[in-house]
Amino acid sequence: MALGRGLGAILEEVNEVYAQNEIIISEGQKNAHLKEIEVSLISPNPYQPRKHFDQEALEELGASIKEHGLLQPIVVIEKNDGYLLVAGERRLRAHKLVDIETIKAIVVQVEIDDVKLRELALIENIQRENLNPIELAKSYSELIEVHQITHDELSNIVHKSRSQITNTLRLLSLIPQVQEGVVDGKITQGHAKILVGLDAKKQKIAFDTIVGRKLNVRETEAMVSRFKNDQATTKETPQKDLQKFSLVSHEKTIKDILPFKYKIKSNRLEIVFANGDEFEKFLQLLQKR
Repeated sequence: MALGRGLGAILEEVNEVYAQNEIIISEGQKNAHLKEIEVSLISPNPYQPRKHFDQEALEELGASIKEHGLLQPIVVIEKNDGYLLVAGERRLRAHKLVDIETIKAIVVQVEIDDVKLRELALIENIQRENLNPIELAKSYSELIEVHQITHDELSNIVHKSRSQITNTLRLLSLIPQVQEGVVDGKITQGHAKILVGLDAKKQKIAFDTIVGRKLNVRETEAMVSRFKNDQATTKETPQKDLQKFSLVSHEKTIKDILPFKYKIKSNRLEIVFANGDEFEKFLQLLQKR
């Protein structure tokens, strides 16, 4: 099954229902029609990628629908004794929130299996830009994994640049706390992108600092730059440690070789000569070595 085959037709052509009561869907030559449906008969799409819904925004949408009506119907398919939501999760939730019992829906009479239903939900949300950056990243990841496609192929399907897809996917490497911060709006996607590449400890410190001090993106870049320099120094330290040695561990050998008074301070050897003869003797000792 080719990714996106027939789905674009559904998403694009359902809008024509306003202009004509019935349209023909390219996939299987099935009909689609506008209908007022009881909200209680509609089941949510189990593959809805959007998990975060702003309560205040839903209340505003509900109030608008109550006053002006629904400007764009939801899309459903018939399923068993009811309907399964394909597109329009926010609109359906808003209806429930303000206790509107029925909703305008475009009923698409087309066979859609679970794979295509998941695919349609993902693409519909991506194309309508209804997802927050983390949900979008997870949607990209799921499409790539399920359909075994490349970033370039996904770029052609969802009409986003390859770099945008790649940069968005990198957000999934962030620790859960930072990802949740993006979802909750505590930090922006711009902040989050800068934290990619830091270890978990540094990410947490950076996140807490951004939120606590209300850093902008430029200030965050400067802070993370310092963190990365610290990490580079830390990585070099073990190599330097390998080159270190302890004179104390060689004290017995030194005692056997040097017939003079000496002191070991840290890694410094201090030889004490009582007179010039001892110094001459020391020079002769060096020449023999």
